[in-house]
Amino acid sequence: MENKKKLALIDLGTNTFHLLIVEVDQDNQVETLVKIKEPVKLGEGGISHGAITDAARERALKTLKSFKALVDEHQVNVVRALATSAMRNTANGPELVQAIAEETGFVVEIISGDKEAELIYYGVKSALDLGTEKNLIVDIGGGSVEFIIADNQQIYWKESYEIGAQRLLDKFFVTDPISEIAIEAEKHFLQEQLSSLTKAVEEFKPTVLIGSSGTFDTLCDIDAQKNGIDRQQDCCPESDLSLGCFYEIYEDIIRKNKAERLAIPGMLEMRVDMIVVASVLIDYILENNDLHKIRVSSYALKEGMLNQILSQA
Repeated sequence: MENKKKLALIDLGTNTFHLLIVEVDQDNQVETLVKIKEPVKLGEGGISHGAITDAARERALKTLKSFKALVDEHQVNVVRALATSAMRNTANGPELVQAIAEETGFVVEIISGDKEAELIYYGVKSALDLGTEKNLIVDIGGGSVEFIIADNQQIYWKESYEIGAQRLLDKFFVTDPISEIAIEAEKHFLQEQLSSLTKAVEEFKPTVLIGSSGTFDTLCDIDAQKNGIDRQQDCCPESDLSLGCFYEIYEDIIRKNKAERLAIPGMLEMRVDMIVVASVLIDYILENNDLHKIRVSSYALKEGMLNQILSQA
């Protein structure tokens, strides 16, 4: 009988919880059984004040109970659950980890920003060929943003900044549509926060921006819809987003209010506000660094977890 095992990888992000269940055979061939994401919004209403709200806590537990049902249904052998910015930076994050263990049996590990960046690199690397040129990998989460300068051989530099989309939303999304003053204020804030990134880019000179899942996926969905392409039918883990297409979408997004943004084909309700401040961040990165191309990886942290598990098997 063929020796197969089932793994469940859970990413408890600040905005979205992800569940990936795979079956792995003795040759490390992987078959995806379940891949879902839920807009838990763990950081909403609290992360900027250092706490997870009661409502967010309840959403988290409800979602993880539904994940547990799927894990049990598929008779999973190994479960690995990692939590990121919202849990590592809130006073009651550890209490929620305890509650999750009691109510679902999941043992959640809160990882550092540095570890998060490393796992994102391995996730992206398993989605696309990084080549020999240096790339700037960017993962915009709800709580933190990870920047990694790397090629297919190694990481040259990495850092995690606690400036994720929920935090930027709380700080700068005062009017809807966002005002020019708020856009400039966000960019000024980013300039102050990302001085170490500026130095690293000057040193290593990456030429390609690689966006990891989240906002970048939604931008690709919007671009695909404009061109009559159904990305759901094309499950390729890599997409390209031309600079021209990004700027066309960006200019559209910042001029519209919530209802108008929701009407954009390809827009997800869970990202309808965060995509505004996240796109300002992408614009800032492109504006201040000599990057000639955008590639998008639909793989991120959970695929990096899988890659690490398989490499240790």
